Order: sequence, then C-alpha cells, then structure tokens
Amino acid sequence: SSALMYQRDAIRPGIGHRLDKDTSGILVVAKHAHAHAMLAKQFAERTAKREYQAIVWGMVKADSGTIEGNLARSPRDRKIFAVVQKGGKHAITDYRALERFDFLTLVSLSLQTGRTHQIRVHCSHIGHPLFSDTAYGGSSAHYAGAAAKQRQHVVNLFKLLPRQALHAKTLAFRHPASGAWMEFDSELPADFQALLDAIRPKTADVV
Repeated sequence: SSALMYQRDAIRPGIGHRLDKDTSGILVVAKHAHAHAMLAKQFAERTAKREYQAIVWGMVKADSGTIEGNLARSPRDRKIFAVVQKGGKHAITDYRALERFDFLTLVSLSLQTGRTHQIRVHCSHIGHPLFSDTAYGGSSAHYAGAAAKQRQHVVNLFKLLPRQALHAKTLAFRHPASGAWMEFDSELPADFQALLDAIRPKTADVV
C-alpha cells in the first residue's frame, strides 16, 4: 500500500530523495504521505528523471557511456562505498562529456538507480573522481601533472570549490495527483560556476 511504501522508503517526512552533504542542486518535497509514496515509487521504478552535472578529473575520452557496478560499504572505511564484485546493490550511471579542459572534464550524469554516493563512487571507479571529492580521491593535485606552477593553479582551484563538484541540475517526474509530467532545472551555483570560469579557455572543446 502507499502507506507501507511511505514507511519503508521514507528518508525523512516529505523529502523525495537525498542529496549527499556538500552536493548542491534541486530536491522535491512532498506535502503529504500519499504524494511521498507516489514519488518514491517513481524513483524506485526509474520513471523519474534525475540529471547531475559534475567536474571530474582527467580527460573523459568517450562522448557518452554507462558505468555499471554494484555498490557496498568499503571494507577499509565504513563511511564510504566501493564497487564490489560480489553482493552489494546494483547501480547504473549514464554519462555524457559536455566540455573538456586540460585536466578536467565537465560531464552530465543520469541515474538509472539511486544508491548512496553512486555518482561519486562510479566516477572514481573509472579513474575520473569528482574534483575536490575528499572521500573518493578527488582532492589530490597529482591529476594536473608534476609541474609546480600547475599544482599551485590547482590549489587555487580547490579554494574556489572546496567541496565535491557535483550539482543536481534537473529533476522530472509525474505529479502525484494530476499525472502531469513536470520538469525542473536549477542553475549552477556560484562556486561551481566560478570553477568553470577559471578552467574554461576562450575556445573550449565543446562536445
């Protein structure tokens, strides 16, 4: 029933889905239990749409792709997650490269599943951790190369965005009462945009 689904899937009353701490972006909040249950059902059945933008380390070569790998608590640190060969929860993330820079790439990511830290773990797993993500290897300047000048440049970039470079940009779902398809978009926050402005050349390689 809707009530049981609400009790089972609720994160906290009204909140339709979670964002990690220090991830910016858009959330949906339900006004009552039935609406919350209907939203939770859409997220569970993958009929809702969630798109994020992230700045990741390295040059993402493929224009698009899919990352698939089960996620479970890391045996080394129970506060974070890791891709595991056996067990865990099934997780799928689709991505598109939007803009490539010298040692960073702006990507769009779409969730087919909604696991904790999914985007952050999957990106790290394929060798492209999120910029400034301290938990998943994104806070090291070594990705920028060995030159001292370049490393100092990265230190300055970390000051612009001292959190993981992840923003929940678009959210779409069917209205729980009317069934109408609703889509919402949020602008990039100032710190994310400041980082983009600092790394974007006058002639960026836009895919």
